[in-house]
Amino acid sequence: MTPTVDRLAASVPDGALIALPPDNSLPSVALARALIRRGARNLRLLGVPVSGFATDLLVGAGCVAEIETSAVSLGEAGFAPRFTQALKAGAITVRDATCPAIHTMLQAAEKGVPFMPLRGLIGSDILAHRPDWMVIDNPFAGGGDPPSAGGGDPPSAGGGDPIVLLPARQPDIALIHGVMADEAGNVWTGRRRELATLSHASKRVLATVERMVPGDMLEDERLAPGCISGTYIEAVAVAERGAWPVALLDEYGFDAAHVAEYARLAKTEAGFREYLDRYVFNTAVARAAE
Repeated sequence: MTPTVDRLAASVPDGALIALPPDNSLPSVALARALIRRGARNLRLLGVPVSGFATDLLVGAGCVAEIETSAVSLGEAGFAPRFTQALKAGAITVRDATCPAIHTMLQAAEKGVPFMPLRGLIGSDILAHRPDWMVIDNPFAGGGDPPSAGGGDPPSAGGGDPIVLLPARQPDIALIHGVMADEAGNVWTGRRRELATLSHASKRVLATVERMVPGDMLEDERLAPGCISGTYIEAVAVAERGAWPVALLDEYGFDAAHVAEYARLAKTEAGFREYLDRYVFNTAVARAAE
């Protein structure tokens, strides 16, 4: 018997570093709603690489202490209203990043190395606000032999070929939504292969899916390329329409009318509370959506 969405949310400790995909890459909005219902606090969110609807919900509900991301947006519906209000009020800490930087840090964690280099940040103002990112001279510049192990002083950042080193970023938990999971625990996410990197990099992965299917999808040549192996999935819960109101591949489209309604209500604290009462704490409506 598969666990419920609320049971998965109950396993997420306060203060955890939670990775959420963007609205176009299968976030589990169902799990975000469940975290609000359980009263999660002091979560640290990692937008992979940007943040959207689920993040704004969690921020507005007071679940979030810190966000590391390259953007928070509701897309065509405009700015994320609860995030914007919390930022202005100083209620959350924001660590600015870029999309390539976040992917690079996750790739380092996926590969089990302490850091990875990235070139494109050179010249950006963002480096002044990220003391945990290090600029060094490329030790292989000049076409000569690489430096000998243990010899000489470490390179400085004053040379002619600087490069940025980014530390590995390992989320405590990734929250994803897939189309289906099988008896072996594999989750099918289609072409969204960045979710595989996220799953490999994270300590734990909690997934919601539209449905369970029999067998082992990794044994099917057509389905296997779109699967995240059950090796990386800790638990799966069935949540029909668990990505709603964002889209899920070919299953259902983006609910622009609902997101526009949310954006209108969430402009005020009272409106946001009305939204939560209607769509998150009203279990009959929430279950119908999920």
